[in-house]
Amino acid sequence: MAFIIKPLVTEKMNAITEQTSADKKLVANSDKTAQKYNAVEEKRSYTVKGNAKKNRADKQKEKTVRVYTRAAQPKYGFIVKPEANKLEIKKEIESLYGVTVLDVNTVRYAGKRSARYTKAGLVKGQKNAFKKAIVTLKEGDTIDFYSNIK
Repeated sequence: MAFIIKPLVTEKMNAITEQTSADKKLVANSDKTAQKYNAVEEKRSYTVKGNAKKNRADKQKEKTVRVYTRAAQPKYGFIVKPEANKLEIKKEIESLYGVTVLDVNTVRYAGKRSARYTKAGLVKGQKNAFKKAIVTLKEGDTIDFYSNIK
């Protein structure tokens, strides 16, 4: 059964994909985090402004920080049927696009109420409710939505 209605290719979704598709450098706050991610020690220097009464000169200090790199995780969005669950979405995307799905996050959107004024008077209605799935792929996998356009 087809649960995917259409892929989401919008500026907002592309911005999410670009943010998560770049390697990120993060600072390890504890020794456990440093060991978990094989953090590398890096020396960073910063300026400390002296107290006006004691010393007007700025002092240069160095601090050792453990930094680790988080690998890129490409994310793609899809509009899916509201009755679809995460497992069904994962299976269908893996079969359609031939990629490995690590994680599926879903968001349910309520239908927006709308009203407009016409000659017949006020016409009230409601747009359909829908569900959006944001899929995280394995590092190195990509989905090309424009491959079938000629």
